[in-house]
Amino acid sequence: MLKKSPSIVTDPADRKGHGVHSLGRPSLDVHLHAVIARLTGGVSPAALLLAYGDWGQHLLMSPDKQLELVEKAARKWSRFLNYYPQACADPHCAICIEPLPQDKRFAGEAWEAWPYNAISQGFLLTQQWWHNATTAVNGVSKHHEDIVAFATRQLLDMVSPANFPMTNPEVVDATIKQCGMNFVRGTANFWEDWRRLESGEGPVGSEEFQVGRDIAITPGKVVFRNRLIELIQYAPASGKAYAAPIMIVPAWIMKYYILDLSPENSMVKYLVEKGHTVFVLSWKNPTGEDRDLGIDDYRRLGVMAALDAIDAIVPKQPVHAVGYCLGGTLLAICAAAMARDGDDRLKSLTLLAAQTDFTEAGELMLFIDEAQITFLEHMMDQQGYLDSKRMAGAFQLLRSSDLIWSRMVRHYLLGDQSPMIDLMAWNADATRMPYRMHSEYLRKLFLNNDLAANRYEVDGRPVSLRDIRVPVFAVSTISDHVAPWRSVYKIQMLVEADVTFVLSNGGHNAGIVSPEGRPNRYHQIATHEEDENYLDPDAWQSTAAHHDGSWWPCWQNWLACRSGEPSQPPPMGAPKKGYKALCDAPGTYVLEP
Repeated sequence: MLKKSPSIVTDPADRKGHGVHSLGRPSLDVHLHAVIARLTGGVSPAALLLAYGDWGQHLLMSPDKQLELVEKAARKWSRFLNYYPQACADPHCAICIEPLPQDKRFAGEAWEAWPYNAISQGFLLTQQWWHNATTAVNGVSKHHEDIVAFATRQLLDMVSPANFPMTNPEVVDATIKQCGMNFVRGTANFWEDWRRLESGEGPVGSEEFQVGRDIAITPGKVVFRNRLIELIQYAPASGKAYAAPIMIVPAWIMKYYILDLSPENSMVKYLVEKGHTVFVLSWKNPTGEDRDLGIDDYRRLGVMAALDAIDAIVPKQPVHAVGYCLGGTLLAICAAAMARDGDDRLKSLTLLAAQTDFTEAGELMLFIDEAQITFLEHMMDQQGYLDSKRMAGAFQLLRSSDLIWSRMVRHYLLGDQSPMIDLMAWNADATRMPYRMHSEYLRKLFLNNDLAANRYEVDGRPVSLRDIRVPVFAVSTISDHVAPWRSVYKIQMLVEADVTFVLSNGGHNAGIVSPEGRPNRYHQIATHEEDENYLDPDAWQSTAAHHDGSWWPCWQNWLACRSGEPSQPPPMGAPKKGYKALCDAPGTYVLEP
């Protein structure tokens, strides 16, 4: 049985809260906020009220903005009234307003027929007016403006004509052609989704992708285990392997096998077949007992413990360290601390959709302020962790039109069932975040940006990313709502090293899981030498080389050039040093709910 680490930090000052008031009685604040959080999905009403109060008061005191909005409303009404009779007579007449490029709700031919063309145009004009109303109000803080604009957009997305049977021509056509059977199937889909949600089962079709049978099947062994990680060493695919091993650190917000999905989509399998010795950390899914695990525990019991094991198995060989998302941020912290302390066990650093500067961290910053973080801390206090449903809900809100409303229309109004794929099955296999770690992550990195500001402390002393001297390979994706590519790009300003930067099409997950041969893939790539002048993101994008296809071959060549000559692969584990093979991959932690 695994023992808890005695070195986990449990400063009493940091444990303030935990459902107890400073006077010793149960905290009413914590319990009240936890109840409210269950009703609001974890969104702080105080944060929303502050934002709308700031906006409303400044709008009230801005007659110029009020007059501007009246004028815009009058012009939009005039455009719509001119368009309406033309749309009745000619469905292909010039429209009032073009939807945004990413808005596909009204893209079908059925939306060109009257009256649906008029309905969609009226909605888009209304949506544009509300965008004008919630932005550019003098005196409103940027953060509050972003919250108001985002929340208002969510409300408008909710009442989009695409979401209702009578105002969606595709639903009307399907109902007529199928004599209403689309609603019968949609009702069945709804009750099946509800049943699975209540029972904790995965979505329909996810049972076709079982871990260890259909996905995460690259051969390997668990060679180390502690209370936080299992370290998997993958078996060589041939008689020779590059000298320098690869260590992959996924985010603990996800299960590691996103990088070892079906064989045709597996990054791990791809690297092994190219002759690399690959190690991957598989994080344990925390429970309430792990509430006091902090970021430093993940650093010591995760990355540093894995490095010790790899050093024993593949001695005297520096490691290519790879970090994905939050795992990349943690890896950057480790690399900076190791450089500060003279630890030279890293050969290179690869960051996949990982941020190191959080000043422009995208729409996730909407959920980052003192009111919201305190509210989340009180919500987590009740169970000791952030539930996976709360995290999934936050990510879905960032793309609610695609991930919530369009899906509901497709599943429940049209009665269609989306085919399950390995990436979707993985996405449904969610994890939790420990109370302490998530609080530190939000406060130290997102809210205070301590890492980029050289204030983040490891072992009581601040670390600086400028101490990193090993070459860096950073990958970002164009449509990433979690780690926007311009935010990821900031690594070039923070390290004293050569940085090869890649911008791939796709999103936070699909842009990283980009195997060779997949159609419609492309990327840009360029290397910024340590002594070169800074190039801003837009200038980089206009000059970086374009390549069709996956970015994986470019990365693999970059690794191979820094990995030495292929030779006899290392043994599986090192039993004499305490790192014997414990079980077959994918291990046991990844199977825990």
